[in-house]
Amino acid sequence: MTELLDRAIEAAKELPAEMQDEIARIMLRLVGKDEPVHQLTPEEEASFAKSLDQAARREFAPTERVQAIWSKYAQ
Repeated sequence: MTELLDRAIEAAKELPAEMQDEIARIMLRLVGKDEPVHQLTPEEEASFAKSLDQAARREFAPTERVQAIWSKYAQ
């Protein structure tokens, strides 16, 4: 290991766990050993599949409903 990489790893040890994980993901990506960012649960996979099926059938939420949801987060 180079001195620079060793210094970077030592510095990263001082960071919060979430930042350490992000640095680790970036490093793994750079060396070609990507890891999934998030592993979906079976329930999440089923929900996404249902959403994709609805989109394929062009079944979308009414504009009013979408606007109501967005208004909760708009500032």
